Amino acid sequence: MKSFENDYSNGAHEKVLQHLIDTNNEDATPYGFDKFCEAAKEKIRKACGGIDINVFFLSGGTQTNATVVDSLLYQYEGVIAVDTGHINVHEAGAIEFTEHKIITIPNHEGKMWASDLDKYLDDFIHDGNNAHCVYPGLVYITFPTELGTIYSRKELKDIYSVCQRFDIPLYIDGARLGYGLMAEGCEVTMAELAQLCDVFYIGGTKVGALCGEAVVFTHNNANRHFFSIQKQHGALLAKGRLIGVQFDALFTDNLYFDLARNAIDKAMKMKQMFKERGYDFYIDSPTNQQFVIIGNEEVERLQDKVSFTHWGLIDEHHTICRFVTSWSTTDDDIKELAALLDAKM
Repeated sequence: MKSFENDYSNGAHEKVLQHLIDTNNEDATPYGFDKFCEAAKEKIRKACGGIDINVFFLSGGTQTNATVVDSLLYQYEGVIAVDTGHINVHEAGAIEFTEHKIITIPNHEGKMWASDLDKYLDDFIHDGNNAHCVYPGLVYITFPTELGTIYSRKELKDIYSVCQRFDIPLYIDGARLGYGLMAEGCEVTMAELAQLCDVFYIGGTKVGALCGEAVVFTHNNANRHFFSIQKQHGALLAKGRLIGVQFDALFTDNLYFDLARNAIDKAMKMKQMFKERGYDFYIDSPTNQQFVIIGNEEVERLQDKVSFTHWGLIDEHHTICRFVTSWSTTDDDIKELAALLDAKM
């Protein structure tokens, strides 16, 4: 069965696997203090355009979000996110499990508006009863968003300006960061992104690695006990080299960005393919996630031939279906999907 269900169904890119094989028999210091992790960190620092940053390698996306959020908050604080934010809808209460509340504000095509954030924080500050409330201690957004949309440079600047005015850090979830940066119309580079937040992470799991994420604290501002916090959250591998070697490969010769660009190229071909056949879209996404509105009878027919996500009902007769391309998607994959669509009974 052909799969467009997500961008992490395949293993890893061959260059990542080859680097793991080539270094397999070398001894390495555990817990990420090895030469492979150090080499990868240096390459990431270069890609971020600065040396005054902290880089940590964590095991997976959910562990990363829970660990970073918990490290930045006091026990009485919560994290602000839009209602469609990944930590709010698709992480099984991982943040709440750390005993921090997610404070939601409305989304606009998956994005947070600086004006909404500013109003919420201003109202909170001027609430005479706020000592009885969960204090907002962190702002969380994703790039790209849960709906595949991306922020403009101005939108990011405006959000970060609000955060700085209220002295609250901004954290950007970059599980699909490569796909956002390589999307047509993206106005920011990784180096610019590093200047517009206090911490973000570079997703490896969904962009060519077997597993692993790279957390970047942009102003030498990591909690001084982040290593211990990371271990408490089960996000620290004894064989830390496993992630370091992979990111060393991904950040050699532009591989990370080339893999992401492939997914975007295939997603745009898939998007055009659906358009030519008269399908409507739930949202206009420039990234590797495409949300297509399909009649329920056709959904039943297609799901026996191809994997995709049922995102929700648009009405009683139509379903929002998410089709996702990845670093490994080929032109032949898109052609096979087109043939399945054309084989209507």
